Amino acid sequence: MSVNANEFIPTRQSLLARIKDLGDQESWHDFFNTYWKLIYGVAIQAGLSEPEAEDIVQETLMAVAKAIPEFEYEPEVCSFKSWLRLLVRRRIADRFRKRGRELPAEAHPAENDTGTAEIERLADPAGSEADAIWEQEWQKTLIDVALERLKRQVKPEQYQIFYLLAVKQLSPREVAKGLGVNIGRVYLVKHRLAKPFQNAVNELAAKLV
Repeated sequence: MSVNANEFIPTRQSLLARIKDLGDQESWHDFFNTYWKLIYGVAIQAGLSEPEAEDIVQETLMAVAKAIPEFEYEPEVCSFKSWLRLLVRRRIADRFRKRGRELPAEAHPAENDTGTAEIERLADPAGSEADAIWEQEWQKTLIDVALERLKRQVKPEQYQIFYLLAVKQLSPREVAKGLGVNIGRVYLVKHRLAKPFQNAVNELAAKLV
């Protein structure tokens, strides 16, 4: 079983160049699969409902499609990660503002004791809470992308063993018993996949920018 960590890593600059062609459905499908959970998760963490979060995903994709022809991939100036984050937070803020307009006057969100309205506290693109939410969901995205690529590289049994160990945090003994395999095989899979998987996550953190 040979795993090349470099094969986990998507070429983000190449993908961003490809989605400038709005007719490139394959590249847009790749983009959607990579980032929809991130966008959805951030919206949910910000306090939106599931239907609202689904809307945020669609609205953000539309915003990306509209803006991507002019976007220049220059991480040292403005990273894609920061650019996408700004688009998402703006969509979320718009949704809270829409909520405010739909509420009767007496039910409008009150300002908290610092003088910051709830809408800005939850959805302000510069807020520290928003920063923490974004980073949390971003880390989940890194793991999801690396896991998806691992799944395509190894046999189903190997992936299932590693997934139960690394993601579900089961012990080797629990995994062996649950899957009906020798515990030695579980340790072997863990040994062979743990390092390349972690390397993949680390490289994704550097490249998904």
